[in-house]
Amino acid sequence: MTRHTAIEVIPSKELEKRHARCRALLETHAPQASGMLVFARVNIYHLTGTLGNGLFWLPKEGAPVLLVRHGIERCRLESPLEHIHSFRSYGDIAKVLHEVDSPLGDTVAVEYSGLTWQLGELLRAKLADKTFVSCDTILTLARSVKTPWELAKLRLAGQRHHESLHRELPRLIRPGMNEREISHRAWDVFFARGHSGILRMNAFGEEIFLGHVSAGENGNYPNHFNGPLGVKGEHPATPYMGYSGTVWKKGSPLAVDIGFCLEGYHTDKTQLYWSGKADSIPDSVRRAHDTSIAIQHHVAERMRPGAIPSEIYREAVQMADKAGFAEGFMALGKGKVPFVGHGIGLGIDEFPVLANKFDAPMEAGMVMAVEPKIGIEGIGMVGVENTFEITENGAACITGDEYDMVCVE
Repeated sequence: MTRHTAIEVIPSKELEKRHARCRALLETHAPQASGMLVFARVNIYHLTGTLGNGLFWLPKEGAPVLLVRHGIERCRLESPLEHIHSFRSYGDIAKVLHEVDSPLGDTVAVEYSGLTWQLGELLRAKLADKTFVSCDTILTLARSVKTPWELAKLRLAGQRHHESLHRELPRLIRPGMNEREISHRAWDVFFARGHSGILRMNAFGEEIFLGHVSAGENGNYPNHFNGPLGVKGEHPATPYMGYSGTVWKKGSPLAVDIGFCLEGYHTDKTQLYWSGKADSIPDSVRRAHDTSIAIQHHVAERMRPGAIPSEIYREAVQMADKAGFAEGFMALGKGKVPFVGHGIGLGIDEFPVLANKFDAPMEAGMVMAVEPKIGIEGIGMVGVENTFEITENGAACITGDEYDMVCVE
Protein backbone atom coordinates (compact mmCIF):
# COMPACT_ATOMS: atom_id res chain seq x y z
CA MET A 1 0.00 0.00 0.00
CA THR A 2 1.28 3.48 -0.89
CA ARG A 3 2.59 5.47 2.06
CA HIS A 4 1.70 9.14 1.67
CA THR A 5 3.48 12.06 3.33
CA ALA A 6 1.86 15.37 4.23
CA ILE A 7 3.29 18.58 2.76
CA GLU A 8 3.23 20.14 6.22
CA VAL A 9 2.10 19.05 9.67
CA ILE A 10 1.30 21.88 12.03
CA PRO A 11 3.17 21.49 15.35
CA SER A 12 1.11 20.15 18.25
CA LYS A 13 2.35 23.01 20.45
CA GLU A 14 1.01 25.50 17.90
CA LEU A 15 -2.46 23.97 18.07
CA GLU A 16 -2.32 23.90 21.85
CA LYS A 17 -1.73 27.68 21.87
CA ARG A 18 -4.75 28.25 19.65
CA HIS A 19 -6.94 25.93 21.70
CA ALA A 20 -5.86 27.65 24.91
CA ARG A 21 -6.77 31.06 23.51
CA CYS A 22 -10.19 29.82 22.42
CA ARG A 23 -10.82 28.28 25.81
CA ALA A 24 -9.88 31.49 27.60
CA LEU A 25 -12.22 33.45 25.33
CA LEU A 26 -14.93 30.86 25.88
CA GLU A 27 -14.67 31.43 29.61
CA THR A 28 -15.16 35.16 29.05
CA HIS A 29 -17.82 35.19 26.32
CA ALA A 30 -19.77 31.97 26.90
CA PRO A 31 -18.91 30.65 30.39
CA GLN A 32 -22.04 28.50 30.47
CA ALA A 33 -20.91 26.44 27.45
CA SER A 34 -19.22 23.05 27.80
CA GLY A 35 -17.21 23.65 24.64
CA MET A 36 -17.55 24.80 21.05
CA LEU A 37 -18.60 23.14 17.79
CA VAL A 38 -16.81 24.61 14.73
CA PHE A 39 -18.08 24.06 11.18
CA ALA A 40 -16.41 26.50 8.75
CA ARG A 41 -13.58 24.82 6.89
CA VAL A 42 -11.06 27.63 7.45
CA ASN A 43 -11.77 27.70 11.19
CA ILE A 44 -11.40 23.93 11.26
CA TYR A 45 -8.02 24.37 9.58
CA HIS A 46 -7.02 27.02 12.11
CA LEU A 47 -7.75 24.66 15.00
CA THR A 48 -6.62 21.33 13.50
CA GLY A 49 -4.09 21.96 10.72
CA THR A 50 -6.27 20.30 8.07
CA LEU A 51 -9.13 21.64 5.95
CA GLY A 52 -11.44 18.93 7.26
CA ASN A 53 -14.85 18.23 5.78
CA GLY A 54 -16.92 17.93 8.94
CA LEU A 55 -16.78 19.62 12.33
CA PHE A 56 -14.42 20.22 15.21
CA TRP A 57 -15.28 19.90 18.90
CA LEU A 58 -13.19 21.84 21.41
CA PRO A 59 -14.38 21.01 24.93
CA LYS A 60 -13.73 23.40 27.77
CA GLU A 61 -11.77 20.57 29.33
CA GLY A 62 -10.58 17.32 27.78
CA ALA A 63 -9.46 16.15 24.35
CA PRO A 64 -10.46 18.02 21.17
CA VAL A 65 -12.07 15.91 18.45
CA LEU A 66 -12.26 16.29 14.67
CA LEU A 67 -15.24 14.55 13.08
CA VAL A 68 -14.92 13.96 9.34
CA ARG A 69 -17.42 13.02 6.66
CA HIS A 70 -14.90 12.43 3.89
CA GLY A 71 -11.11 12.40 3.61
CA ILE A 72 -10.25 11.04 7.05
CA GLU A 73 -6.97 9.59 5.76
CA ARG A 74 -5.81 13.04 4.67
CA CYS A 75 -6.86 14.59 7.97
CA ARG A 76 -4.82 12.02 9.87
CA LEU A 77 -1.79 12.73 7.66
CA GLU A 78 -1.97 16.50 8.16
CA SER A 79 -3.23 17.00 11.71
CA PRO A 80 -1.42 15.98 14.91
CA LEU A 81 -4.73 15.63 16.76
CA GLU A 82 -5.13 12.34 18.62
CA HIS A 83 -8.87 12.07 18.03
CA ILE A 84 -9.95 12.14 14.38
CA HIS A 85 -13.05 10.07 13.68
CA SER A 86 -15.65 9.49 10.99
CA PHE A 87 -19.30 10.47 11.22
CA ARG A 88 -22.21 10.50 8.78
CA SER A 89 -24.83 12.86 10.16
CA TYR A 90 -25.40 15.37 12.93
CA GLY A 91 -27.32 12.64 14.70
CA ASP A 92 -23.99 10.83 15.26
CA ILE A 93 -22.23 13.74 17.01
CA ALA A 94 -23.27 13.13 20.61
CA LYS A 95 -22.71 9.37 20.36
CA VAL A 96 -19.23 9.57 18.83
CA LEU A 97 -18.04 12.25 21.26
CA HIS A 98 -19.35 10.24 24.22
CA GLU A 99 -17.49 7.14 22.98
CA VAL A 100 -14.16 9.01 22.89
CA ASP A 101 -14.77 10.43 26.37
CA SER A 102 -15.21 14.03 25.20
CA PRO A 103 -18.98 14.46 25.60
CA LEU A 104 -21.16 17.46 24.84
CA GLY A 105 -22.52 19.26 27.87
CA ASP A 106 -26.04 20.64 28.25
CA THR A 107 -24.99 23.97 26.70
CA VAL A 108 -22.87 24.07 23.56
CA ALA A 109 -21.27 27.07 21.84
CA VAL A 110 -21.86 26.76 18.09
CA GLU A 111 -20.32 28.58 15.14
CA TYR A 112 -23.55 30.02 13.75
CA SER A 113 -21.86 31.68 10.77
CA GLY A 114 -20.35 28.33 9.75
CA LEU A 115 -23.76 26.86 8.94
CA THR A 116 -26.57 27.73 6.59
CA TRP A 117 -29.95 28.29 8.22
CA GLN A 118 -31.05 24.90 6.87
CA LEU A 119 -28.12 23.07 8.45
CA GLY A 120 -28.50 25.03 11.67
CA GLU A 121 -32.10 23.90 11.97
CA LEU A 122 -31.02 20.32 11.26
CA LEU A 123 -28.34 20.50 13.96
CA ARG A 124 -30.88 21.86 16.45
CA ALA A 125 -33.26 19.00 15.61
CA LYS A 126 -30.55 16.33 15.99
CA LEU A 127 -29.32 17.80 19.29
CA ALA A 128 -32.73 18.76 20.63
CA ASP A 129 -31.71 18.27 24.27
CA LYS A 130 -28.90 20.83 24.00
CA THR A 131 -28.97 24.60 24.46
CA PHE A 132 -26.97 26.53 21.87
CA VAL A 133 -25.08 29.80 22.26
CA SER A 134 -22.83 31.46 19.67
CA CYS A 135 -19.06 31.10 19.55
CA ASP A 136 -18.61 33.33 16.47
CA THR A 137 -17.10 36.19 18.47
CA ILE A 138 -14.71 33.78 20.15
CA LEU A 139 -13.43 32.46 16.81
CA THR A 140 -13.12 35.96 15.37
CA LEU A 141 -11.10 37.21 18.34
CA ALA A 142 -8.97 34.07 18.45
CA ARG A 143 -7.89 34.47 14.83
CA SER A 144 -7.26 38.21 15.17
CA VAL A 145 -4.03 37.69 17.14
CA LYS A 146 -1.46 35.72 15.20
CA THR A 147 1.10 33.38 16.72
CA PRO A 148 4.81 33.56 15.80
CA TRP A 149 4.24 30.53 13.53
CA GLU A 150 1.55 32.42 11.61
CA LEU A 151 3.50 35.68 11.54
CA ALA A 152 6.45 33.96 9.88
CA LYS A 153 4.18 32.91 6.99
CA LEU A 154 2.64 36.36 6.73
CA ARG A 155 6.02 38.10 6.63
CA LEU A 156 7.18 35.84 3.80
CA ALA A 157 3.93 36.43 1.91
CA GLY A 158 4.38 40.18 2.35
CA GLN A 159 7.94 40.11 1.07
CA ARG A 160 6.93 38.22 -2.07
CA HIS A 161 3.90 40.46 -2.49
CA HIS A 162 6.05 43.59 -2.59
CA GLU A 163 8.56 42.02 -4.98
CA SER A 164 5.72 41.06 -7.29
CA LEU A 165 3.91 44.39 -7.50
CA HIS A 166 6.69 46.93 -7.06
CA ARG A 167 9.61 45.29 -8.84
CA GLU A 168 8.43 42.59 -11.24
CA LEU A 169 5.00 43.58 -12.59
CA PRO A 170 6.17 47.02 -13.89
CA ARG A 171 8.60 45.18 -16.20
CA LEU A 172 5.75 43.26 -17.82
CA ILE A 173 3.08 45.91 -18.33
CA ARG A 174 2.84 49.02 -20.48
CA PRO A 175 0.29 51.62 -21.57
CA GLY A 176 -1.91 50.23 -24.33
CA MET A 177 -2.52 46.90 -22.55
CA ASN A 178 -6.03 46.17 -21.36
CA GLU A 179 -6.97 45.35 -17.78
CA ARG A 180 -7.35 41.65 -18.48
CA GLU A 181 -3.88 41.40 -20.01
CA ILE A 182 -2.43 43.19 -16.97
CA SER A 183 -4.33 40.83 -14.67
CA HIS A 184 -2.78 37.84 -16.42
CA ARG A 185 0.70 39.31 -16.06
CA ALA A 186 0.00 39.75 -12.34
CA TRP A 187 -1.01 36.09 -12.05
CA ASP A 188 2.20 35.05 -13.84
CA VAL A 189 4.30 37.03 -11.37
CA PHE A 190 2.36 35.81 -8.34
CA PHE A 191 2.38 32.14 -9.29
CA ALA A 192 6.12 32.32 -9.94
CA ARG A 193 6.52 33.39 -6.29
CA GLY A 194 4.35 30.74 -4.68
CA HIS A 195 0.88 32.33 -4.62
CA SER A 196 -1.58 29.59 -3.66
CA GLY A 197 -4.12 30.59 -6.31
CA ILE A 198 -6.94 31.24 -3.85
CA LEU A 199 -8.14 34.22 -1.82
CA ARG A 200 -10.63 33.67 0.98
CA MET A 201 -13.27 35.97 2.43
CA ASN A 202 -15.06 35.51 5.76
CA ALA A 203 -18.13 37.66 5.04
CA PHE A 204 -21.12 35.58 3.94
CA GLY A 205 -21.54 35.56 0.15
CA GLU A 206 -18.45 37.71 -0.48
CA GLU A 207 -16.15 36.57 -3.27
CA ILE A 208 -12.83 37.64 -4.67
CA PHE A 209 -10.68 36.50 -7.57
CA LEU A 210 -7.13 37.89 -7.76
CA GLY A 211 -8.40 41.34 -6.77
CA HIS A 212 -9.04 44.58 -8.64
CA VAL A 213 -7.18 45.79 -11.69
CA SER A 214 -8.64 49.18 -12.60
CA ALA A 215 -7.34 51.55 -15.26
CA GLY A 216 -8.31 55.22 -15.22
CA GLU A 217 -11.96 55.96 -14.42
CA ASN A 218 -12.67 52.27 -13.77
CA GLY A 219 -11.15 52.96 -10.36
CA ASN A 220 -14.39 54.84 -9.63
CA TYR A 221 -16.70 52.25 -11.24
CA PRO A 222 -19.68 51.25 -9.02
CA ASN A 223 -18.74 48.21 -6.98
CA HIS A 224 -20.51 45.32 -5.22
CA PHE A 225 -17.37 44.49 -3.27
CA ASN A 226 -17.06 46.14 0.13
CA GLY A 227 -13.94 48.13 -0.65
CA PRO A 228 -13.07 51.59 -1.96
CA LEU A 229 -11.50 50.73 -5.33
CA GLY A 230 -14.01 50.36 -8.12
CA VAL A 231 -13.66 47.57 -10.67
CA LYS A 232 -15.50 46.82 -13.89
CA GLY A 233 -14.30 43.23 -13.89
CA GLU A 234 -14.74 40.46 -16.40
CA HIS A 235 -18.54 40.57 -16.73
CA PRO A 236 -21.62 41.45 -14.62
CA ALA A 237 -21.76 37.78 -13.58
CA THR A 238 -18.07 37.83 -12.57
CA PRO A 239 -17.21 41.44 -11.67
CA TYR A 240 -13.65 40.65 -10.64
CA MET A 241 -10.10 41.04 -11.94
CA GLY A 242 -10.05 43.30 -15.04
CA TYR A 243 -12.07 44.12 -18.17
CA SER A 244 -10.62 43.30 -21.59
CA GLY A 245 -12.47 46.25 -23.08
CA THR A 246 -10.65 48.87 -21.00
CA VAL A 247 -7.18 49.92 -22.17
CA TRP A 248 -4.70 51.60 -19.87
CA LYS A 249 -4.09 54.89 -21.62
CA LYS A 250 -1.16 57.25 -21.42
CA GLY A 251 -1.44 59.93 -18.76
CA SER A 252 -3.69 57.93 -16.43
CA PRO A 253 -3.44 55.87 -13.24
CA LEU A 254 -3.64 52.11 -12.95
CA ALA A 255 -4.70 50.81 -9.55
CA VAL A 256 -3.75 47.19 -8.81
CA ASP A 257 -5.33 46.05 -5.54
CA ILE A 258 -4.64 42.33 -5.31
CA GLY A 259 -3.94 39.99 -2.44
CA PHE A 260 -1.15 37.46 -2.06
CA CYS A 261 -1.88 34.08 -0.46
CA LEU A 262 0.94 31.87 0.78
CA GLU A 263 0.12 28.57 2.49
CA GLY A 264 -3.33 29.88 3.40
CA TYR A 265 -2.22 33.26 4.79
CA HIS A 266 -2.96 36.53 3.01
CA THR A 267 -1.37 39.91 2.69
CA ASP A 268 -3.09 42.83 0.98
CA LYS A 269 -1.43 45.55 -1.08
CA THR A 270 -2.43 48.20 -3.60
CA GLN A 271 0.18 49.49 -6.01
CA LEU A 272 -0.49 52.57 -8.15
CA TYR A 273 1.13 52.93 -11.55
CA TRP A 274 1.22 56.00 -13.79
CA SER A 275 1.48 55.71 -17.56
CA GLY A 276 4.12 58.30 -18.30
CA LYS A 277 7.00 60.15 -16.71
CA ALA A 278 6.83 61.37 -13.14
CA ASP A 279 6.67 64.99 -14.26
CA SER A 280 3.49 64.23 -16.24
CA ILE A 281 1.50 63.44 -13.09
CA PRO A 282 -1.01 66.29 -12.53
CA ASP A 283 -0.68 68.21 -9.28
CA SER A 284 -4.18 67.11 -8.14
CA VAL A 285 -3.25 63.46 -8.60
CA ARG A 286 0.12 63.86 -6.92
CA ARG A 287 -1.38 65.67 -3.94
CA ALA A 288 -4.12 63.07 -3.50
CA HIS A 289 -1.61 60.23 -3.59
CA ASP A 290 0.76 61.98 -1.20
CA THR A 291 -2.16 62.59 1.18
CA SER A 292 -2.96 58.87 1.10
CA ILE A 293 0.65 58.03 1.96
CA ALA A 294 0.59 60.54 4.83
CA ILE A 295 -2.63 59.01 6.19
CA GLN A 296 -1.14 55.52 5.96
CA HIS A 297 1.93 56.73 7.84
CA HIS A 298 -0.22 58.30 10.58
CA VAL A 299 -2.35 55.17 10.95
CA ALA A 300 0.77 52.99 11.17
CA GLU A 301 2.21 55.28 13.85
CA ARG A 302 -1.00 55.00 15.86
CA MET A 303 -1.49 51.22 15.59
CA ARG A 304 0.05 50.01 18.82
CA PRO A 305 -1.11 47.66 21.57
CA GLY A 306 -3.89 49.46 23.44
CA ALA A 307 -4.83 51.77 20.56
CA ILE A 308 -8.54 52.10 19.73
CA PRO A 309 -9.41 51.38 16.08
CA SER A 310 -12.37 53.77 15.95
CA GLU A 311 -10.19 56.67 17.11
CA ILE A 312 -7.58 55.93 14.44
CA TYR A 313 -10.31 55.83 11.79
CA ARG A 314 -11.70 59.21 12.80
CA GLU A 315 -8.22 60.72 12.71
CA ALA A 316 -7.72 59.41 9.16
CA VAL A 317 -11.02 60.95 8.04
CA GLN A 318 -10.04 64.27 9.62
CA MET A 319 -6.71 64.24 7.79
CA ALA A 320 -8.42 63.66 4.44
CA ASP A 321 -10.94 66.42 5.19
CA LYS A 322 -8.23 68.90 6.19
CA ALA A 323 -6.34 68.17 2.96
CA GLY A 324 -9.49 68.87 0.93
CA PHE A 325 -10.30 65.29 -0.04
CA ALA A 326 -13.36 64.59 2.11
CA GLU A 327 -15.53 63.91 -0.94
CA GLY A 328 -13.25 61.35 -2.55
CA PHE A 329 -11.74 59.72 0.53
CA MET A 330 -12.46 55.97 0.48
CA ALA A 331 -14.36 56.39 -2.83
CA LEU A 332 -16.69 58.90 -4.42
CA GLY A 333 -20.40 59.31 -3.76
CA LYS A 334 -22.36 56.21 -2.77
CA GLY A 335 -19.31 54.02 -3.34
CA LYS A 336 -17.68 55.40 -0.18
CA VAL A 337 -16.84 52.77 2.45
CA PRO A 338 -16.79 53.57 6.21
CA PHE A 339 -13.37 52.14 7.11
CA VAL A 340 -9.71 52.68 6.37
CA GLY A 341 -8.27 49.27 7.21
CA HIS A 342 -9.02 45.73 8.32
CA GLY A 343 -7.50 42.70 9.95
CA ILE A 344 -6.11 40.01 7.66
CA GLY A 345 -4.80 36.46 7.97
CA LEU A 346 -6.47 33.23 6.88
CA GLY A 347 -9.13 35.52 5.39
CA ILE A 348 -8.81 38.85 3.61
CA ASP A 349 -11.43 40.40 5.93
CA GLU A 350 -10.59 39.77 9.56
CA PHE A 351 -10.95 41.53 12.92
CA PRO A 352 -10.51 44.30 13.86
CA VAL A 353 -11.65 46.98 11.42
CA LEU A 354 -10.42 50.56 11.48
CA ALA A 355 -13.93 51.98 11.61
CA ASN A 356 -16.48 53.51 13.94
CA LYS A 357 -17.74 51.31 16.81
CA PHE A 358 -14.60 49.16 16.86
CA ASP A 359 -13.53 50.19 20.33
CA ALA A 360 -11.69 47.14 21.68
CA PRO A 361 -7.97 47.91 22.17
CA MET A 362 -5.57 46.53 19.59
CA GLU A 363 -3.12 43.81 20.57
CA ALA A 364 0.40 42.82 19.59
CA GLY A 365 0.24 40.06 16.99
CA MET A 366 -2.65 41.57 15.07
CA VAL A 367 -2.04 42.04 11.34
CA MET A 368 -3.78 44.93 9.57
CA ALA A 369 -4.27 45.97 5.95
CA VAL A 370 -4.34 49.79 5.83
CA GLU A 371 -5.82 51.21 2.63
CA PRO A 372 -6.34 54.99 2.40
CA LYS A 373 -7.49 55.79 -1.13
CA ILE A 374 -8.91 58.85 -2.85
CA GLY A 375 -11.22 58.86 -5.86
CA ILE A 376 -10.77 61.70 -8.35
CA GLU A 377 -13.66 62.46 -10.67
CA GLY A 378 -12.73 61.99 -14.33
CA ILE A 379 -9.34 60.46 -13.54
CA GLY A 380 -9.69 57.39 -11.35
CA MET A 381 -8.50 56.38 -7.91
CA VAL A 382 -5.11 56.79 -6.28
CA GLY A 383 -3.78 55.77 -2.90
CA VAL A 384 -2.04 52.95 -1.12
CA GLU A 385 -2.60 49.75 0.77
CA ASN A 386 -0.10 47.79 2.77
CA THR A 387 -0.12 45.12 5.44
CA PHE A 388 1.24 45.88 8.91
CA GLU A 389 2.17 43.68 11.85
CA ILE A 390 1.43 45.21 15.25
CA THR A 391 4.29 44.70 17.67
CA GLU A 392 4.98 45.95 21.18
CA ASN A 393 7.02 48.74 19.57
CA GLY A 394 4.41 49.77 17.00
CA ALA A 395 3.29 48.70 13.52
CA ALA A 396 5.81 47.31 11.03
CA CYS A 397 4.99 47.15 7.32
CA ILE A 398 5.50 43.64 5.93
CA THR A 399 4.64 44.46 2.29
CA GLY A 400 7.53 46.79 1.51
CA ASP A 401 8.50 50.36 2.30
CA GLU A 402 8.11 52.02 -1.12
CA TYR A 403 4.71 53.64 -1.50
CA ASP A 404 4.92 56.09 -4.39
CA MET A 405 3.38 55.54 -7.81
CA VAL A 406 5.54 53.52 -10.19
CA CYS A 407 5.87 55.26 -13.53
CA VAL A 408 5.66 53.04 -16.62
CA GLU A 409 6.34 54.50 -20.05
